[in-house]
Amino acid sequence: MSNQAETLEFQAEARQLLQLVVHSIYSNKDVFLRELISNASDALDKLRLATLVDKDLVADTEDLHVAIEVDREARTLTVRDNGIGMTRDEVIGLIGTIAKSGTAELLRQLRESADARASQDLIGQFGVGFYAAFMVADRVTLLTRKAGETGGTRWESAGEGTYSIETVDEAPQGTTVILHLKPADAEDNLHDYTAEWTIREIVKRYSDFIAWPIRMRVERPGADGEAATSEVQTLNSMKALWARPRDEVDASEYHEFYKHVSHDWADPLEVVHMKGEGAFEYEALLFLPSHAPLDMFSPQGRRGVQLYVKRVFIMDDCEALVPTYLRFVKGVVDAHDLSLNISREILQQDRQIQIVRRRLVRKVLAAVRDLKTNHPERYRTFWTEFGAVVKEGLIDDTDNRDTLLEILSVASTNDPAELTDLAGYVARMKDGQSDIWYATGDSRATIENSPHLEAFRAKGHEVLLLTDPVDEVWVERVGQYDGRPLRSIAKGEVDLDTDEEKKQAEAEREQQRQEFAALLDWLGTTLADSVREVRLSSRLTTSPACVVGDAQDLTPTLEKMYRAMGHEIPATKRILEINPGHPLVAGLRKAQEQGGDPAALTETAELLYGLAVLAEGGELADPARFTRALADRLARTL
Repeated sequence: MSNQAETLEFQAEARQLLQLVVHSIYSNKDVFLRELISNASDALDKLRLATLVDKDLVADTEDLHVAIEVDREARTLTVRDNGIGMTRDEVIGLIGTIAKSGTAELLRQLRESADARASQDLIGQFGVGFYAAFMVADRVTLLTRKAGETGGTRWESAGEGTYSIETVDEAPQGTTVILHLKPADAEDNLHDYTAEWTIREIVKRYSDFIAWPIRMRVERPGADGEAATSEVQTLNSMKALWARPRDEVDASEYHEFYKHVSHDWADPLEVVHMKGEGAFEYEALLFLPSHAPLDMFSPQGRRGVQLYVKRVFIMDDCEALVPTYLRFVKGVVDAHDLSLNISREILQQDRQIQIVRRRLVRKVLAAVRDLKTNHPERYRTFWTEFGAVVKEGLIDDTDNRDTLLEILSVASTNDPAELTDLAGYVARMKDGQSDIWYATGDSRATIENSPHLEAFRAKGHEVLLLTDPVDEVWVERVGQYDGRPLRSIAKGEVDLDTDEEKKQAEAEREQQRQEFAALLDWLGTTLADSVREVRLSSRLTTSPACVVGDAQDLTPTLEKMYRAMGHEIPATKRILEINPGHPLVAGLRKAQEQGGDPAALTETAELLYGLAVLAEGGELADPARFTRALADRLARTL
């Protein structure tokens, strides 16, 4: 044995997470075995792939399997595989730390979650299955050797903050995990994991579909005084779930397979099982999760489905098979005619893969459409969790844009709680209304308090309330639905009056244009550095002013988004609309006509503009100056 033994501490956040897993989360501790078997299965997959890619790799692949061994006297449970194995650095990186983004956020959510099931869901999103071993073991020993290497690594920990690691000369290929089990405790749902039937039941429930044999030596008492006998039995059926007809698979099998491929603890929301025949044959088993992963918006987040070729695992996260806006979809695609050593780069260009991708996308979107039509509660869950991501498809996926618009749901002024689809909005449009009106903002409350909404509320026109950052982009890109333009209530001129109302109000409007002409010219000159034009508003009923853009202008939010991405975007001057019926505007007109104090009038104009910017949730160029001017003005009124 070498002298490279040392004791190390777990990474701080890994240590905290480990304590939460061990002491405060799970009621069903049986899942530890599922996770260890899943890790072993992954190691076997990776070895098979490595030997296909690297013909010079010296590795034993003659009898790849997972072995489970129990020692009732020593109270140990061992899970062994002869797969890819790990180097010393990989053991430290994969087990001693959590090399993923979002750990701190995960810990915060775990501590705040009072619901044990919700906590399990959070753990599942992060994929820390190895740590579950400490729920049932006082001490865990790991012995591993990387395929193709001579030396091995021994790791051991009691899960209390430190672990020991040393290099060893002798170790079998693959990874062996030895659990020194805690005493059985029925009250704590801690079963006897040395009992054969306990292990059989767990493997059958969670891991029957694993593609590699899971073996265990079992003993049988002899009959009539004969000696006991023992034999090695395979505990799982090893049937590829995706290759079996759907009517031969029950829901629990689908659910456990989903948990295997996704490392999630919750059941999936929907199962998509399909088979492609013809020139290019494949089977696919895909799942819509019931909750979003923590890393869904992280550039380093996992995305894509597992790719198999003729039942041989090829890669874990095959991004070529699903577009980015469906990155939350999990599952397996098993192609019959691809080369076994196909690379990610080749996949991106492969014509057959592109055909499969298009079919998968159509099938997944059809499943969402079915949820929307026939299972509204499940659809509502789906859209709450993944709607912001699915809307990304409206920007680039022109082939499926009509379907995406069909499954789209957004908030609107029609109902304070329920979302609406575009078809529902169109059905409720007023007679003579040609445009679909929408508003964008950081939150529903911000939009509903915006002055832009006043005339629409007064006239009873429904407005879509879009609050996701992606909304700013897709509404511009899509442009219309069912032949009706999508129009922002904060762009262009708005006139919601009917032809009859316009005739009745024309005289009054003409009079207002004449009365306010001088004020509009003066405001345009005074605020020339901030606005391109000042005009009377037809969209305001109670607020004194608002700022709007021309029909083709970028919104302030889009400008910020493009700048954040490194684009040089010139600042766009917007239009100030004033409400001729508001006392502040009427008083300003009178004071300006009577030649009031120029400094005070200029300050009032700047305050009026600043209030309009703030009312729509915008940002002032010089907030300190604005607050000083407002404070001084308020002080003079006392």
